[in-house]
Amino acid sequence: MKEISFDLPTMYGDHHVTEVRRLLLELPGVQEVYASSSFHVVEVQFDETKLESQTIEQTLSDAGYLGELLMPIEMGALAERENGEKPFFRHTAAFENTGHTVSFGQKVPYAGRPLWPCPGFGPLAPDVDRS
Repeated sequence: MKEISFDLPTMYGDHHVTEVRRLLLELPGVQEVYASSSFHVVEVQFDETKLESQTIEQTLSDAGYLGELLMPIEMGALAERENGEKPFFRHTAAFENTGHTVSFGQKVPYAGRPLWPCPGFGPLAPDVDRS
């Protein structure tokens, strides 16, 4: 029996734990899976004669759980320079007619996958005519 662990920064809720466990327990040779959304880690016990660790890693990667969680960070600097250039991702605006309401907007770069791989959410598949 071999044990391997992975850091999964995008596993942040119990619904992700359930999905990661489902994905891994479907693989032949996987004996036990410990997944923690609190620590963003998964530990897998598997039979190395039936399954390679690269297959486990590829399964997690294909589901979007490996890799960095792209989150822009707030900078401790002005959001606009003297010449009007806007170097940072976030813009805050307050208008007299909105009272005490503050709203934010930010631009997040496309990474080729959803930012958060929520189970059941993903690219829509084409509708297949079953008649």
